Amino acid sequence: MFDALERWLRLSAERLHDQAAALTALDQAIGDGDHGINMDRGFSAIVASLDAGVPEADNDRARAGATLRTAGRTLISTVGGASGPLYGTSFMKGGNAIVAADPALAPGEIVLAALEAAIGGIQSLGKATTNEKTMLDALIPALEAGRAAQATCADLTAVTAAMADAADAGVQATIPMLATKGRASYLGERSIGHQDPGATSAALLLRTLADVVGVDGPG
Repeated sequence: MFDALERWLRLSAERLHDQAAALTALDQAIGDGDHGINMDRGFSAIVASLDAGVPEADNDRARAGATLRTAGRTLISTVGGASGPLYGTSFMKGGNAIVAADPALAPGEIVLAALEAAIGGIQSLGKATTNEKTMLDALIPALEAGRAAQATCADLTAVTAAMADAADAGVQATIPMLATKGRASYLGERSIGHQDPGATSAALLLRTLADVVGVDGPG
């Protein structure tokens, strides 16, 4: 689990760097105009922390959880605006869930437990839900789709692919939405017609996870 998590974090950093300008352009339309820059900086710091050495732990899953918590703290300390606390908290909650999960759970169930905990952390800070033009419009449909896939098979590849597909659809669904949370909500009806940058980066992370799992094979 730790090896896949590390590959996910590193590949996410590469893709966020490549998409930094596009994410920032989306944020310039309805936000503070720095989402791509901030996410690139935060994930670059995560890679630097990985290069410096990962936390010691008793087993592979504990190591994965500790690494995700460290990544969360890194995001909180390096990413500006709302994204740092939201993503940082979600990573820390997800790491806790990985460690606390029943060892008998299938890999897909552990991933879903981590995503559910991550969403809970975001909601505790942002007080948001779906249909408000936020990252939750990608993450919550992804959780629902992942659960549906897990119910029909125990294949981690299928679960993460379903999550990524639902997140991508969720991103597109934000375009006609009226923003009612965050900086975009200040624009009122002018927020309609713009793709949410937070949902876009969230979907990128889930697509990267699906790609990493797809290369590694089903769990």
